Amino acid sequence: MDSTLARRMLAASTEITQAALASEDPDAVLPLIVRRAVALTEADLGLLMVRDDQDNLTVEASYVGQRAAGPLTDPVGAVLSPHSAASHVAHNGVPVVVDDLIDDPLTAPYVPRALRVYGPFAVAPFGTRERRLGSLAVYRRRSADPFTRVTVDLLTSFAAQAGLALVLAEGSTARQRIAVYQEREWIARDLHDVIVQRLYGAGVQLNVLGRRLSDRLDDEDAKRLTDVTDQIDQTIAEVRATVRTLTSSDPERSEQPPELADSLRSEVRIAGELLGWSPELELDGELDDVPVVVADHARAALREALSNVVRHSGARAVSVRVLRTEAGLLLRVVDDGCGIPHDVSKRGLRNMEERAVAAGGHCTIESSPDSGSAVTWEVPLSSG
Repeated sequence: MDSTLARRMLAASTEITQAALASEDPDAVLPLIVRRAVALTEADLGLLMVRDDQDNLTVEASYVGQRAAGPLTDPVGAVLSPHSAASHVAHNGVPVVVDDLIDDPLTAPYVPRALRVYGPFAVAPFGTRERRLGSLAVYRRRSADPFTRVTVDLLTSFAAQAGLALVLAEGSTARQRIAVYQEREWIARDLHDVIVQRLYGAGVQLNVLGRRLSDRLDDEDAKRLTDVTDQIDQTIAEVRATVRTLTSSDPERSEQPPELADSLRSEVRIAGELLGWSPELELDGELDDVPVVVADHARAALREALSNVVRHSGARAVSVRVLRTEAGLLLRVVDDGCGIPHDVSKRGLRNMEERAVAAGGHCTIESSPDSGSAVTWEVPLSSG
């Protein structure tokens, strides 16, 4: 390869690499690769074929040069025969060159009608030895000179360089996405472990203050205090919703939701930090395969039950038991406090009951100023 061709290929390869690494979607540079391949080989048509998960070879980009033999139906999206020359090259990594598409037995059976105006043909593997992405083909009109060995070598080198650039860009994009997801996880953890806890604590203090001043507040001030507490509850719910959004799966990939056992332990830990001592937690049975919808309801139900304990009960002991059986999931929270006051908002209790009903189960709440409160939340599970 003479120095002029080498410089042209280097310039084209550099352009492809820069474009691929700068793009959020490396596949967006495929049309540029075809255009540069046509220019480097002085061809009239270029096609870039990429292998999919089923090992089919599909045309993903095309470019028709100014000297093309005539208008061409857009071939993008066409699936090639597994016996075509381009498919063989994509699989075995060995370039193919023929002087005439129609006369050569290697290509003649697989030439579509739209390509019969072309003669000289060359196709090279696209990608690296480890990642064979597909093949890159160029065509000249029937009256044109055949592709020389130098031109085929040029095409092969360029296809390999462009494929390597795409592979590197995919890796770079993946690392960037991982960094974004890690940052989202850190933000979500801070929101959940710091902001929610502080809001939770502020709500508890307001409830305590309200009970202490209940005989000194007029109705308007008492209502204002209740409204502020409700606003804190709503803010906590909104922050938790934001946390769920931040930790939700990427639309382009599938991630497992947080394990139910871990999230239950987290809820109990937060309640313990606010109470100043740790509630007793007992997990009985396999929780890993609890359906996601039921697990979400169970987390929320435990959160509401513990919230009532922290804010209203004055309890000195709390026990949490989660039992998984073949038939269903049972959540029971028992405390030795003063029960649930009649003058507090019952919204959280209603939420627990509504979640149980939504999951096909039920929720019972027992409350006494002498013996404390007991919440039993139970839903069925499919045996399959």
